[in-house]
Amino acid sequence: MAASISRVLAPVQRVLGHNLTGKTQCLESLLDPARRCPPPTLVQTRTKKRHFIPPSVGAKHKTFSEQESKAKAAGVVVRQQYMERVINITCTAGIFDPYIPPEGDARLSTLSKEGLRQRTEQLKQSAGSQLAVRKIKDHDPDFNTKGFPARAQEIFIEAHANLTSFNKENLHSLVTERCYPEMVRGNRYKTLRWSFLESLEPPRVVHVRCPDMVSKGNLYGQVTVRMHSKQTLAIYDRFGRLMYGSEAVPRDVLEYVVFERHLVSPYSRWRMHGKIVPAWAPPKDPIIKTIMIPGPQLKPWEEFEESNYEVPKPKAVQWHK
Repeated sequence: MAASISRVLAPVQRVLGHNLTGKTQCLESLLDPARRCPPPTLVQTRTKKRHFIPPSVGAKHKTFSEQESKAKAAGVVVRQQYMERVINITCTAGIFDPYIPPEGDARLSTLSKEGLRQRTEQLKQSAGSQLAVRKIKDHDPDFNTKGFPARAQEIFIEAHANLTSFNKENLHSLVTERCYPEMVRGNRYKTLRWSFLESLEPPRVVHVRCPDMVSKGNLYGQVTVRMHSKQTLAIYDRFGRLMYGSEAVPRDVLEYVVFERHLVSPYSRWRMHGKIVPAWAPPKDPIIKTIMIPGPQLKPWEEFEESNYEVPKPKAVQWHK
């Protein structure tokens, strides 16, 4: 198109002279899109200025405090980091005002000094338990201290039965979120054999508390039940070797089990929350561990008995506390 316009304007230029040459170039530049658009130019621009650059490997300011002071000097605000912890309101994080079992299971005479002290402590704890029972009955009308121990014993037996079979779904409905990790910790690659044989004494409620958490009206009921029963327990390692207990020898077990319920929630239920181990309880038997003793590297056609290998004794090493 530009070429056709130049042919039309050629005779006019001969008549008018060369004064029309500049105007013709302007018309051609307007009509030609290639001449009208200027070539693109790239200009590098920085949209964000970095006031603080992280130090390199060989930098002088390596500690966090030095980096923070350098960032503040450059005008960069360092946000404060908060250590947040997840809170579960379906159960409490511990046992409020735990029951203190009397030494000797309260069989001391009240005429002695220690027996009189035990009796005084029992009266103080029973007074607080009566007030807690009234609060629990406001939210759970069916609760009573006579019928609850049998129900608590059923929860106790069912929870341990699900623990031996590793039924996590049912176990979560029988124990609280605080009690669950304490029961399953260390049970991986192990086989548990547990059975409840009989009750030597009927279970009874010895302690009741009704604490609140987060807010004043958020109440929790904690009931401590004394259980004296006969049980068998055997723990095997992943190789099938016995680590603790025995399946054939029953033992008399005295336990103080704490049960808890979120009273405000209409969908809550009584679940096992923990156990109270008195200070005067005898120590448990040590766990028999299976370890590997280093020996000689045998070839496929050799036997260990034929090598007559002697296990080296450890060297005497000086140590201090």
